[in-house]
Amino acid sequence: MSITLTISIILGLLAGWLVNYLSDVLPLTRRFSQPICRLCGAPFGWENYLFFRPCQNGHPRKMRLWITQIIILAASVYTWIQPPSKLGYFFGLILIVYFGVVFVIDLEHRLILHPTSIVGAILGLAVGTIAHGISPTLLGGLGGLLIMLAFYYLGVLFARIRAKRLLALGQEVDDEEALGSGDVILVTILGLILGWPLIWLCLLYGILLGGLVSLFIVLWLIASGRYKASALMTFIPYGPYFITTAALIVYFPKVLAMFVPG
Repeated sequence: MSITLTISIILGLLAGWLVNYLSDVLPLTRRFSQPICRLCGAPFGWENYLFFRPCQNGHPRKMRLWITQIIILAASVYTWIQPPSKLGYFFGLILIVYFGVVFVIDLEHRLILHPTSIVGAILGLAVGTIAHGISPTLLGGLGGLLIMLAFYYLGVLFARIRAKRLLALGQEVDDEEALGSGDVILVTILGLILGWPLIWLCLLYGILLGGLVSLFIVLWLIASGRYKASALMTFIPYGPYFITTAALIVYFPKVLAMFVPG
């Protein structure tokens, strides 16, 4: 194994650990802090946390830690071998860490946090300017913002209609949203990263991917006998799907080009 590939493996392991750490502490404290057990609240010693050992009360760690570690490691090695155009390996790895943190937190907590949004805006402006120039970067951010604002207000309208229907049926009204304000911020950041007009592609394939996954979930619920009609009214976090398609555009442009019309 070459020394250069070893560097990508070491940095990939560190990046995976960082994604797991931030995904564990930011939803709870919004800052760098000591991680705690998700089951009993006992604080982790740093050595136990680093090596994925159980907490002091014997509770096992999440399977997510291992999955994230493997995926980030593989992404680091791939990015070393095939770095994103104009960005290079180190910017590519920083972007992987950002994508990973936002993906995991939104999937587990349905949150787009302000700290990650602030960092993402700075990172997106830098990455976009390097990759596309300042004008396409700013246009991409503006385009993502305006498009998602339109979707957001349509979602607000849908939620109000749904609430009135539930009240008419005598059912409890929940606070579910079709899209949150965090999704608007996230897509604005992705617009900075991808530039204009690639943010259109990210939104299109993100929505299609989210719909496809939702369809598979419904079919699985029907096949397993767990399906309820109310499940159709359960909203899904769209952030992970937008992140997935944005990552495909940045890291696998040749593969994604096969699915681009024309």
